[in-house]
Amino acid sequence: MAETKTAYERVQTARSGKRPMGAYYIEHMIDDFVELHGDRRFGDDPAIIGGIGFINHIPVTVIAMERGDTIEERMKRHFGCPKPEGYRKALRLMKEAEKFRRPVICLIGSSGAYCGIDAEERGQGEAIAENLFEMMGLKTPVISVVVGEGGSGGALALGVCDTAVMLENAVYSVISPEGCATILWKDAAKAAEAAEHLRLTSYDLRQFGIIEKLIPEDGKTDREICSELKRVLLSEITRLSQLSPEELLSARYEKFRKIGA
Repeated sequence: MAETKTAYERVQTARSGKRPMGAYYIEHMIDDFVELHGDRRFGDDPAIIGGIGFINHIPVTVIAMERGDTIEERMKRHFGCPKPEGYRKALRLMKEAEKFRRPVICLIGSSGAYCGIDAEERGQGEAIAENLFEMMGLKTPVISVVVGEGGSGGALALGVCDTAVMLENAVYSVISPEGCATILWKDAAKAAEAAEHLRLTSYDLRQFGIIEKLIPEDGKTDREICSELKRVLLSEITRLSQLSPEELLSARYEKFRKIGA
């Protein structure tokens, strides 16, 4: 496979309103899914769907970012931008998965964490940092999949994993191309140029060793993409489940230590 689109074209594809997000993959990959709500501290965040189910009879915990389809649903889910209670709900479910040695699947697709005053008042930065810290030591397999736009710490809060997977037209970056262009050149119109410099495509990130698996998309239907993703998830769950907790943590540590080496 080789690059056939520019970086900014992939950004636009990742942002498409018709692109399936977390709920779609849960519906088409996870059997008998039961959604669980709340962070046990403040409330529930609709931008993150979390629960338990089965993938080919294997029990798993699934945590997915979801923006919604209709304008009413998107407003309810604040366009897929999680608040602190969303990240704390995710961590609560991850710790529960660790207790029962269930693999965790994280589906990432958000432009970033919600940036409202109420989110800051409830500790948005702390919630993200706590997830990064706790996920690094989670004694159960974690597989993260970037299915759309993975933006900044809001996406990274579900991105500390043993295997990182990206769909071909997904993007994963510390900042949006528009934000980068505004900071560097005071001109958001240079977003396409910024996207090239950010190296945010699945091909770039696989080359840098930030992701391990790339799922081809172009020329395939959503169902075919979902089927291939499910195959990869099953393969990785089987492989990672054979490791002891100590081996799992050691491999995860080495994975992140070698990034940028």
